[in-house]
Amino acid sequence: MRIHVIADVVDSDGGFVVERLEQLGGEIVQLDRDELAPYDSIGDTDLILLLGSDRSAHEPKWKDVVEAESALVRAALRDDTPVMGICYGAQLMARALGGTSWRADMAEVGWQRVDTVDHVLCPEGPWAQLHSDVFAPPPNARVLGTSWRGTQCFIDDSLGARAIAWQFHPEVTAATYERWVNEGYYGDGGVDEKDLIRQAHENEARSRIAAHKLTDSALHYLGVSV
Repeated sequence: MRIHVIADVVDSDGGFVVERLEQLGGEIVQLDRDELAPYDSIGDTDLILLLGSDRSAHEPKWKDVVEAESALVRAALRDDTPVMGICYGAQLMARALGGTSWRADMAEVGWQRVDTVDHVLCPEGPWAQLHSDVFAPPPNARVLGTSWRGTQCFIDDSLGARAIAWQFHPEVTAATYERWVNEGYYGDGGVDEKDLIRQAHENEARSRIAAHKLTDSALHYLGVSV
């Protein structure tokens, strides 16, 4: 199983999700989203994983980078390669498939439960949240989870292969979440940073178990052999 992970070069830790993929024998190939080659040049792949970012997919200054990654996502799906997206990756996938994203009026932070219609592919959690953007799903997608902020999970097979995207962060470790809080990933103020860091460490053991289980379920849905 060969997995290409698309991430910012300064923030490429796939946490519990990549940990589980490696436990299952996955070979991880890191790709810098700022220097993406076309899909047909990356070689054999069984899965594309889009990680999060502190940037926004709707910001004009990232237009070329967003379009390059979106084109790779569409090409992968048309070539029968499934795609999995997390947070920014979910927002980008939504835009690539005909949805959109925008700046929220308030950040969504902490360990929060989601409303779900599928407890396998989108368990209610609580899941780690740390973002200030929201998105509308693609027109052909099926929404599996929502929160008071908007879509939290969708699946889509309109281009061929299956795709799944989560707005929440199943992958994040306590150390990474603490760093994100300290770096202000959530946007402009208005949060209790000490409380968020406390939640990260209190939830770490449970989060690892939940993330591993969710990764297994997603691989089964996507048809990725392990």
